[in-house]
This record gives sequence, structure tokens and C-alpha cells, in this order.
Amino acid sequence: MGSNDNSRVIYFPDDVLENTPLPERFTFPFYYEPHPLTKVAAEALQQYLEAQTHLDHNFGLTADAGEMPIGKMFGVLLVQDGNGRIGYLSAFSGKLAGTNDHSRFVPPVFDMLTENSFFLKEQEVISSVNTRLEEILSSDGYQQLKSDFVQFSAQSAEELAAFKLELKENKEARRLRREENQHNPDAASAATIEAELSKASHYDRHRLRLLKEEWKARLEETQTKLSQLEAQIEALRNERRDRSAALQNQLFEQYTFLNKDGESKSLYDIFKDTAFGKPPSAAGECATPKLLQFAFAHGFKPLAMAEFWWGASPKSEIRKHKQFYPACTGKCKPILAHMLEGIPLDENPFLAPAREDVQLTIVYEDNHLLLVNKPSGLRSVPGVNIDDSVFTRLKNHFGIPAPYVAHRLDMATSGLLLVAKSSDVYKLLQRQFLKRTISKRYTALLAGRLAETSGEISLPLAADYFNRPVQIVCFDTGKESITRWEAVESTGDTTRVHFWPLTGRTHQLRVHAAHRLGLNAPIVGDDIYGTAANRLHLHAAEITFTHPVTKERLTFEVADEF
Repeated sequence: MGSNDNSRVIYFPDDVLENTPLPERFTFPFYYEPHPLTKVAAEALQQYLEAQTHLDHNFGLTADAGEMPIGKMFGVLLVQDGNGRIGYLSAFSGKLAGTNDHSRFVPPVFDMLTENSFFLKEQEVISSVNTRLEEILSSDGYQQLKSDFVQFSAQSAEELAAFKLELKENKEARRLRREENQHNPDAASAATIEAELSKASHYDRHRLRLLKEEWKARLEETQTKLSQLEAQIEALRNERRDRSAALQNQLFEQYTFLNKDGESKSLYDIFKDTAFGKPPSAAGECATPKLLQFAFAHGFKPLAMAEFWWGASPKSEIRKHKQFYPACTGKCKPILAHMLEGIPLDENPFLAPAREDVQLTIVYEDNHLLLVNKPSGLRSVPGVNIDDSVFTRLKNHFGIPAPYVAHRLDMATSGLLLVAKSSDVYKLLQRQFLKRTISKRYTALLAGRLAETSGEISLPLAADYFNRPVQIVCFDTGKESITRWEAVESTGDTTRVHFWPLTGRTHQLRVHAAHRLGLNAPIVGDDIYGTAANRLHLHAAEITFTHPVTKERLTFEVADEF
């Protein structure tokens, strides 16, 4: 393959194109099987990455990688130039080796790292504000004032409490002396004693007032000095916040994205009507927007895209070295909606109804509930764009007037699903789920051989805010997620396992199977955390529960079909 440094497009030789038809439509970015030519391009890019020696970037692929590897998403874009020649462009997400300037890859939509750019200049100002702020916060004077104020407050309260106790004892002594003085036969002596007692009372109140004023002055002096520094701290924090917000808005306006008709939109305009309201951090820095921007700016027709992960697996997301992944939904979907406007796309599989041959069968039924064997490819309940589901089929085709689906199975997961026929029975079943007295066993086929035969996985899960419904492992905010597992048999490069989920989190079994801290072997056919196949090889094979009405403990089992 030859390279054109001016356009950064790499053209395919004729023999590669001879027997490979071009794609009829552009890739649907959020769910795709890479086109054969994008696979060829990705393989060539991977060979380049393996051979390069000049990139000072720690992908975590060597034995001495250290503790801070940073993997990257790389993308390729199949393009056609004005002369009809077919080639591809390459890009990476974010920055690579701390810079955007790499001759092999397309540049960013906006290069904030350009020498003397407004971004770098303002970053220097913000950095100086941070430095001044840290100097005050860490200064001995500020720390001493904070310590003094806490100490003086406690000391003043302690001294005043002790002094008030002393005054209370003095007052009681004066009361007793007054009672004694009432029986004094010498009127002149009695008057003298009463005057002394009154004088002592006034003196005690005077001493208390002086002590209070002394501590008040001391505390106010310390508070004044502390407030002056805290006012500086607050002013610097406000300046940092305002400058950062202004810089961010300025960046939003600099990031402008083209489409095939040459129409341009800024990040702010793209995201202002979304649920986010404003662009999320690093929006526009992903590979596919960079590739499309370069293609439109240089007159190339985009034909297909593909993105793959290069590097060690991260701690939170599930990313495997060299594996293809879709574009992210949170950051890229609004941008690509504009950039791909008017370009025919492959069919959106999320809008496709279940196949006609996907049949729903009832395993058990009585007057109170039923158990169905849900096929892979059918939703448990209706979605935003697809009505076909277990719920609608039970209602429309099986004559169940009010089905209450007691739990959920992913659309791609097959197996036993419990449905109540009334709200009362539904609530009783839900109570069992909450108390974890319902037991479920799943069968799965994993893409890999396991070193152990059984165990328990505990990895807390949280939703990937910018890429729903994807789940990530997060030890800070994730919810407890526990799965017990047992290997049944191994054949070739696959292992059949049984899963018992002890909690019921979204995608729990899929993440626990695929994550490197779990079994590190994704479920065969997992199009989110692994590699797509004819179906997801995950089946809810067995369920045990207490009948809400008869109180009988019931167990049902349905074998998988893989």
C-alpha cells in the first residue's frame, strides 16, 4: 500500500479490491460487523503499531509496562476520492504520546495543543491561579490560623464553663450566708454583710463579662485574619471556575463538525438540545468524528468505519486488545447524527423486530402465574421503539389480560421468565426477589478456557453514563454484584459454565464473565462485551421459587439450545 502524506489516505492495491465488493451503505456506528476492507485496513494499522518504535506511549503491552498503561481506541475509515480510488484513513481517540501531531493519523477536529494557542495560554493562567491557591491553602499561616481558631473556640468554651461553675458555687455560698445573716441581731453588722455579698455578686458578673470580652476579642481577631485568607481562597476558586468555564465554552465553539453537505455545527449547538445540555468532557475527540471531519474537509466520500482497542484492558471498561467496538453513544451519537445526516446507513438492529421464527412457549401456568421460555432476540417488555415482547405476546396472542413480568432477561438472553397474572401475586414475587429467596441458574458458553473449575466473582457494577446500557466495574460508586460459577465442560477454546447470580444487576453475568478481574472470557456471541455471533450463548436454565398462593416450593428447568 502506498501513502499520500498530503491527504493521509492510504490506498488499497488493485488485488485487494478485485474480489471484495464495496459496501452499499455506510456502517451503522453503534452496532456493526466490520466490512472486509475495514478489517484489512485495521490489520495494516495494527501491523504499523506493532512495528513502530518512535511512539513514546505506554499501551501496557510489554512486561515492563508499569502500573499506568493507557490503551487507545483506534479507527479506520474506508473512503473514495474524487478519482474513484479506494483507500482508508486512520485516527486515534484523544491524544497519543501527549500530542496530536502524527503523520500517519488524521489531525483532531481542533488542535488545542498548537503552540501559543488560546487554550495553552489560558491553561497557563489557570495553572498560575491554582498555584496561588495551593500556596495559601498549604501555607503555615493559614493552617495555624485554622488550628488556632479551633483551639481557641474549644478553650474559651472550657474556661467559660469552668468559670460559670465557680460563680454558681459562689452564688450558692452567698445564699447560705444571706440566710444566716437574716438571724443576725446586729442590724449594722447585717447591713455590712449584705453590702459585701452584693458587691461580691457584682464583682463575679464583672469578671464573667471581662472573660467573655477577652475571648470574644481573641476569637474575632483570629476569625478576621482567617476570613481575609478565606476570602482570597474563595476569590481564586471563583476565578478558576469562571476561567475554566469560559475556556470550555470557547473550546465548544472551536470544535465545529462538517457533514457531507458542508454544513457545520459546533459542539455547543450539537449538544444543547440533548439530555446533557452541554458537551461532555472529551466530546469530539473520538476516532470516528475525527475521520469523518477529515474526509468531508478533503473531499473524500466515507464508505465504512471500524474501531478497535489497542493496549492492555482498563480496570473499569471491558476492552480487549485488537477487538472491534462500536462508537460510544453518549459522546458520539449526537455528533454522528449531524455528521452522517443524509448518508444511507446500514439498518439499525436495535429497531429491528424479533424474527418471525422466534417463538415464545409457556412452560407452566395456573390461575395465578405462568412461566415462559423466552427465546433469544425477544424483549421481556416493550421498548421505546419496539413493541414486540413477552408482555405483548402474552397479552395479544395468549389471552393473558394483564401480564406482570416479575423480572427481566436481556433481549439476547433466552430462558425461564416468571410472569404474574395479578398485581397482588406480582408484589409477592417481587418480595421474594428482594429477599433473594428466588434462586436462578444460568448456562453460558464462554469464549476461552478457565484456569479454575469454580468460584465466586464479586465486582461492583455501575452504568457507563456516556455509553448506556453498557456497565463498567467501579469500586467507588458501583453496586455490589456477586456471581457463583462452576465450569461444566471445556471443548476446544470454549467452556460451558453454570452461573448463579446472587445479586441481580444489569448485565451482571456478561460483565463478570468478560472482565479481566472476573473470568476474562466473554460469553460467546456477546455483542457488547465480546464478539457478536448468531446469538448470545446465555440461557436462564433453572428457577426455584415459592408459589405466592399455594406456598409450595417449585423448581423448573429448561435446557439450552446451544
